[in-house]
Amino acid sequence: MNQIIIATKNKGKANEFKAFFSKYEIEAVSLLDLNKELPDVEETGSTFEENAALKAEQIATLLNTPVLADDSGLIIDALHGRPGLFSARYAGEPKNDQANIDKVLQELKDIPLEKRSARFICVLAIAIPGEDTVFRTGFCEGQITTVPKGRNGFGYDPIFIPENFDVTMAELTPKVKNEISHRKNAISQLEKWIHNL
Repeated sequence: MNQIIIATKNKGKANEFKAFFSKYEIEAVSLLDLNKELPDVEETGSTFEENAALKAEQIATLLNTPVLADDSGLIIDALHGRPGLFSARYAGEPKNDQANIDKVLQELKDIPLEKRSARFICVLAIAIPGEDTVFRTGFCEGQITTVPKGRNGFGYDPIFIPENFDVTMAELTPKVKNEISHRKNAISQLEKWIHNL
């Protein structure tokens, strides 16, 4: 395999994958780099795995080439796993990070800090035409704060304190965040798979 399509239009995410695959002389091409209009894949799955597979498999079939897709979200124990699959649009449409944060903090307002355990999850699916889809999962454990802090990152980063840190994800430098993130943990699990190609 000398090329893989990354099923994302998120530049930051695409760059992370490009850097990872370049070590193995595999060119990672994002949807931003393709001069093709591809249909949006509806995430109708009931798990992160199903959603990642839907994206990877549909685009792999259309382009007849290996495709990597990811699905990620925030799981909060005190909210029985919410926002979970609905992390990006937890407060409804259109997608709004601040509204999502406000909703989570409102739902946790009576929950003490020690009971605010949470984790980010990232599931990667790699679809290669004619082969079984490969999955890798990464987590980043932590807890939810009472007030947002920090300007780096996106999504729930301002209210998520990673394990072994006393600042939020949004207060970390991008370099440190990328070393501990759920996506990095999932990507690092691809090493073995690539070596066996």
